[in-house]
Amino acid sequence: EAVNHPDVEVVCIGLRNDQHAEAAIAAAEAGKALMCTKPLARNAEEAWTMVQAVEKAGVFAGYLEDLVYTPKTLSSRKSVREGAIGRVLWAKSRETHPGPHSPWFWDVKKAGGGALVDLGCHCIEIGRNFIGKEVRPVEVMCWADTQVKPIDAEDHAIGLVRYANGAIGQFEVAWSFRGGMDLRDEVMGTDGTIWLNHFLRTGFEMFTAPGNKGYVSEKAESSSGWLFPVGDEVNALGYNHMFTDMLDSIEQGRQPMETFYDGYVVNAIMDAAYRSAKSKKWEPIELKEWRGLSDEEVQAKKEVEYDEKHWLLKEEVMPDGSRKLLLKEKATGALIQVEESV
Repeated sequence: EAVNHPDVEVVCIGLRNDQHAEAAIAAAEAGKALMCTKPLARNAEEAWTMVQAVEKAGVFAGYLEDLVYTPKTLSSRKSVREGAIGRVLWAKSRETHPGPHSPWFWDVKKAGGGALVDLGCHCIEIGRNFIGKEVRPVEVMCWADTQVKPIDAEDHAIGLVRYANGAIGQFEVAWSFRGGMDLRDEVMGTDGTIWLNHFLRTGFEMFTAPGNKGYVSEKAESSSGWLFPVGDEVNALGYNHMFTDMLDSIEQGRQPMETFYDGYVVNAIMDAAYRSAKSKKWEPIELKEWRGLSDEEVQAKKEVEYDEKHWLLKEEVMPDGSRKLLLKEKATGALIQVEESV
């Protein structure tokens, strides 16, 4: 086998989803450092066998989730970690396009699902990176259906992931979206907001009547009229930053930003999402082992104190420059308004 060849140092798995576990276990048993594309596996059970295999072998194992490595995401993530928008309350991620390139994606047995497993893995991990991967995901509510494509799997899904600190991750994915590939994220915090647009409407817009003769961008559906090319797709989609992190981590003997365990958590969240889509209820996220903070450690202080007798609900500067405060009395719960002149 190629993985046993002495010249092979790193194995990069870019196979069908149903082949990830077998390839990863073989590489781990051969003592090779390895990386695996998203999703880590078709389900959490397969993903956990991969985690166990690499940890038993003591080999490097990186999870190739490119969209958390985009320049905009990395910069935004840093701002969130530095407290620029306060405590994250809600993180929404959307990835929609007309459908994947290869036939096996459309085969539910080989892929493990449809748009949810293909695209939801991106959106869920983006949400985890903003909310905090140390915070346990608790439960999922998801709708999924086959609206357009003649397939057995879902081509559209929307879901909510509730975290132990009260934050909500939201994902929307579709293989039925027309107009190219739409990659957008929004993050709302107690002190600020972040909006990200990674692919469509990024500032490069072009109209062509005769048509563009070459490649426009991934998943582009037309080559004439208004087009939205991407200046540097490899960079915009995070691939160069992702592989730099992986290879630097191997050389430096450290864990990468995205590990096999992260991929396992994502698979567990998606499993709960599929259960929810069937039950029409919130479904618990079942993790064999949680390696983050305890639920007690992440309970955020929600109240903002104004003084010893009041909580501050809102502060607003009025058109005349005066300041209006909405307060809540700690003792009685009464709501009061205070106006401070210029």
